[in-house]
Amino acid sequence: MPIRVLIADDHAVVRQGLKMFLALDEEIEVAGEAENGAEAVDRTRELKPDVVLMDMLMPVMDGVAATESIRRDLPDTEVIALTSVLDDGTVIGAVKAGAIGYLLKDTKADELCRAIKAAAAGQVQLSPQAAARLVREVRIPDVPATTLTERETDVLRLLAAGKANKEIATALSIGEKTVKTHVSSILGKLGVQSRTQAALYAAQNNIVPLETA
Repeated sequence: MPIRVLIADDHAVVRQGLKMFLALDEEIEVAGEAENGAEAVDRTRELKPDVVLMDMLMPVMDGVAATESIRRDLPDTEVIALTSVLDDGTVIGAVKAGAIGYLLKDTKADELCRAIKAAAAGQVQLSPQAAARLVREVRIPDVPATTLTERETDVLRLLAAGKANKEIATALSIGEKTVKTHVSSILGKLGVQSRTQAALYAAQNNIVPLETA
């Protein structure tokens, strides 16, 4: 089954360019488009894509608010933030909203496809520099680590180390569906919206060393 993607951007030429890039990869299918944040939320509810490519600056509803809504109502859909300039405020806003990752709009086609596949696989990708900044700036709810079961802690540790669901399943000798169930439980217990926020929790609570978060 191809990875189904929704493209949300207020510029038609950007959407068209992204569609052309993604059409080159047979593992990815563009399920739909949206030209503002409100439409992105509506189309995501309708189409239930695996991944949304979300422009952060859009009319009607911006990308941050749209991401928050999607992650709250459709936790199985991952969001990748798209931005023209990779400034700290945009990155922090995207991660606080629940985006699993972020990309510049001039990202090369092969890098874009890799990021989409990583997001669909539940893989958190943060550079050490970004992780260090986010750990300082993004405050995660203060939940005791003992709230998690031993197995959930094992899953969180591997998730925070950048492992995909399949890799976590192999490492722990469990099924991928079981990994997804554990991740959902982890997010619920920690009161966070995304795997990236869970990874930051792991770093802030010394479950993993910062450089692997």
